[in-house]
Amino acid sequence: MEKTILLKNRPQGKPSISDFEFVTEDSNLNIKDGELLLETTYVSVDPYLRGRMSDAKSYVPPFELNKPIQSGVVAKVIASKNKNFAEGDFVSGMLSWKTKQISNGENLLKVDGSKAPLSTYLGVLGMTGLTAYLGLNEIGKPKAGETLVVSGAAGAVGSVVGQIGKILGLKVIGIAGTDEKIEMLKTKFGFDAGINYNTSKDIQADIKKAAPNGVDIYFDNVGGPISDAVLFNINRFARTIICGAISVYNNTETPRSVSVQPFLVKNSALMQGFIVSNYAEKFPEAMKHLSGWLSEEKLTYTETIGEGFDNIPNAFIDLFEGKNKGKMIVKI
Repeated sequence: MEKTILLKNRPQGKPSISDFEFVTEDSNLNIKDGELLLETTYVSVDPYLRGRMSDAKSYVPPFELNKPIQSGVVAKVIASKNKNFAEGDFVSGMLSWKTKQISNGENLLKVDGSKAPLSTYLGVLGMTGLTAYLGLNEIGKPKAGETLVVSGAAGAVGSVVGQIGKILGLKVIGIAGTDEKIEMLKTKFGFDAGINYNTSKDIQADIKKAAPNGVDIYFDNVGGPISDAVLFNINRFARTIICGAISVYNNTETPRSVSVQPFLVKNSALMQGFIVSNYAEKFPEAMKHLSGWLSEEKLTYTETIGEGFDNIPNAFIDLFEGKNKGKMIVKI
């Protein structure tokens, strides 16, 4: 039997289980020349998928209703008529939420579980790591001795950004939502300081205390009031990297925020959004650094791994409640 998860409804506000539909069908998958049959091993769930569940214009087309949802997947090749892949290979790519599926092999990357755990190819050695490395370096242009603030710092991208910042000689301050996460940032990931936005009485003041020399680079994963507070602490020529805005993804009304223009003008500062594919030509260079740092143990990672195909929607919903530490993945 083959299972598939479809998008049943476009979520209003935070997604719920009723927005997804589970379909079970007899497995009758026959491959033709040039095709391969894949069995899903790990599924990545990421905040940006929420945007694709809406039908608003964005940088990628929205998911279609009553069609399978797609995300980053590691899968095992269980049959192949494609000369580039052999039975037993593992691959990663953007694939459907299905237990088994047929692919023509395009946009699939072979991954080697003997060099690093297979799950890392969805995280620190996948789009997560590439996003962290390229966003920080291409837009942030870090210089040793500068101060970096990371919001969503205990998440998949944020935790890698902070570590790269330390490797490059920056002072790194992380913002997260529990004392446990703050402790993890400092002990496991080497951040210099952390701020718990849920217990902070004045986050703007706490940022100033943690960064008395001001903020040179802000890697923004959350948007909203946290990011507003950082703006009051930016330095001349500061760079703000807009990677995500998870705090507002489920808003049903247009969020109100401070006007950024005065901060940018006054400080001759830069604010730039990006998607990782902007820098596709630099993926090999980034992967070389990431894999090198991982093997040298300069870079580590945390994963929150759910179990079971049926648990994929729950794991996705948990992202919006901050239940993940590091990368959220479901093991099938």
